[in-house]
Amino acid sequence: MTRTDGRSKVASAAEPPTLETVAAVAGVSRATVSRVINSSPKVSPRVREVVEAAIARTGYVPNRAARTLVTRRTDSVALVVQEPETRLFGDPYLSAIVRSVGAELADTDNQLVLMMVRTAAQQDRLERYLRGGHVDGALLVSLHGDDSLAGRLHDAGMPVVVGGRPLGPDADFVYVDADNVGGARAAVEYLSARGRRRIATIAGPQDMCAGVDRLRGYLDAVPGPALVAHADFGRAGGAAAMRTLLAQAPDLDAVFAASDLMAVGAMAALAAAGRRVPEDVAVVGFDDADVAGWAEPALTTVRQQVAEQGRLMTRLLLERIAGGGPGTSAVLGTTLVERRSS
Repeated sequence: MTRTDGRSKVASAAEPPTLETVAAVAGVSRATVSRVINSSPKVSPRVREVVEAAIARTGYVPNRAARTLVTRRTDSVALVVQEPETRLFGDPYLSAIVRSVGAELADTDNQLVLMMVRTAAQQDRLERYLRGGHVDGALLVSLHGDDSLAGRLHDAGMPVVVGGRPLGPDADFVYVDADNVGGARAAVEYLSARGRRRIATIAGPQDMCAGVDRLRGYLDAVPGPALVAHADFGRAGGAAAMRTLLAQAPDLDAVFAASDLMAVGAMAALAAAGRRVPEDVAVVGFDDADVAGWAEPALTTVRQQVAEQGRLMTRLLLERIAGGGPGTSAVLGTTLVERRSS
């Protein structure tokens, strides 16, 4: 250590600056520096400015572990995806959610902890970790059925925000969702207005809100008898479901797929069966993922605001962590994007 004025101490290049270093440079007590770092209201604006200048001058980095003991905050947020890794990195919706949550946290002091779970054993380990105080709150996406994880975390006092409307009858959580019913209804009405009369759908999983609501929108608007096959939101599932539909109804002239990946799979199955898109069968998807523009022909689809959903989920969670109240759920609008597949 070297003295600058006979009183203050500044760390040498070999020693990292400490709380005491900042206090010496700022001419205040160690306790005052600690209050500034922990955002205490018991510090005047002038003193706060002096201490922050000393922090910048010394290059001091607060000890996160020590700060956690004082504030009981970890400055970490969990994003829990209830899918296997292969689904996370292959699904454009999930990858977009991860990117948007990370982008929203980038300008804060919060770290993102990404966690993927699928089995009951994994859920038990996850719950123990989350309830152990390792994170300040959790974002939950891709919930299946009446999954009770959100409820258990909520009952334990952890701030939680859910991506998508929870399906459980007693699920009363803050969530951010797309207008899946309205978007699906608009897609089928669009096909009907273009003269399509035998409109089928490839529905998503019925243990997920998006699958349930997009099927409901189709059933609300289909002009004739419903023709439904189910898949898993993936490309291979969409192709298999399309083959099933063609076997059941060779005269179908349109299909609404509840995801872009399923729609692309459906178009591949139609091409293999000698059906032209859109001349013989019009196809509409849902998401407006990048694959919709790359498809051949380019895919007409329902655009949902995935990036805004991730950002809004994150903002709502941070507000809850800061004690800003329970927050209000939101349903974001959708838009039909017309391309050559219809």
